[in-house]
Parts: sequence; structure tokens; C-alpha cells
Amino acid sequence: MKPSYIGVILMALSSLMPFSLFAADSEAGKTKSALCAGCHGADGNSVNAIWPSLAGQHASYLVKQLNNFKAGERTDPTMQGMVAALSESDVEDIAAYFASQQAKPVAFDAAMIEQGEAIYRGGITETSVAACMGCHSPSGVGNGPAAYPSLKGQHPDYMIAQLKKFRDGTRANDAGSMMRNVAKRMSDTEMMAVAAYIAGIQ
Repeated sequence: MKPSYIGVILMALSSLMPFSLFAADSEAGKTKSALCAGCHGADGNSVNAIWPSLAGQHASYLVKQLNNFKAGERTDPTMQGMVAALSESDVEDIAAYFASQQAKPVAFDAAMIEQGEAIYRGGITETSVAACMGCHSPSGVGNGPAAYPSLKGQHPDYMIAQLKKFRDGTRANDAGSMMRNVAKRMSDTEMMAVAAYIAGIQ
């Protein structure tokens, strides 16, 4: 591929992300994230499996979720209370801080890894569930420009809870109903298996 084409592609990908993210201040975000630490950990690694780890998550995804909570497009009484007073720059700085942190390993059920890997990499043919890696990448790191989250090393309990919310429609902030269409075709056991596999990706 010619260098000029590479430059055009990189510029196009960059344009998919809000320009202001490039000006976000992760050091300021560290200070602003103090209230987040109670649930998500000071470095974004939650010690409670029901709360998500944010360390290493794409800033674009974190900004989207925080803004969705502010707008009521994603609902959670605790989160909506926490984000209510955040400005646009606060949201971007906090997202930049957590994105800059390193995710730590979490516990998972090794007995479910094989089934979970099959779902993550190959989907579920019988129920037309697409392979998770199509959006979240083979290594689980997601797609920052598209604001598809990194799932690598996320707590299984949290992932299962979110899949169930997508399935029953209590979470509906997924573009084009992508996650709702996937989750409604999955059983509890299949959700547990794929969550275990994702949590174990190193």
C-alpha cells in the first residue's frame, strides 16, 4: 500500500473520534476521578465483580457511556447521580485517565473457557449469534474509533449482567440494537461461558 493511501486511511479513522478527545487531560482526569474510585478503583481496576473495571478501556467508549448516563439513554441511579454535575471536559478527562491505566487480571471459571472461546470466535450457528470478535477483536481489545468496548479482562459477573440487560431491553444504548439482537439469542449458560473466556484473555 502506498504511503499516501496509509495517510488518508489514518486521517479517516481519526475523524471518527471526537476531536476534543485529543485535548483531554489524563492528569486532570486522575483528580476528577476520585469519586469514581469507590466502585471502579483508583486505577480503574474494580475489586467488586459487579462493577466494571475501566482501566485500559477506550476513551471514546467511556465518553459515550458517561454521556448516555447523563442523557438518561443508559440508566443506573448511582451512575446518573455521579455524572450529573460533570462538564464535557470532565467527562473527557476522566475517560482519558482510565484509558491510560493498565487492566489487571480477574477471576474466571476455567471450566467454561472452551465453550466460551467457541462462541467468542465462531458465534452460535444454531441461533444466528455472530462471533463476538467481529466487533470486539480476536484479542478482546475492541475498536476505539467505532467506540466498541474492550472486553479483555472484564469481570464475568459484570459482563453477564450487561448481556442480560441487553436481552431484556433494560439496557438499550447499543447502536443499531446490535447487542440486543445478540443477547436475545443467548442462554444464561452461553453468557456465562463467553464471559469466562473473555475474562481470561491475557
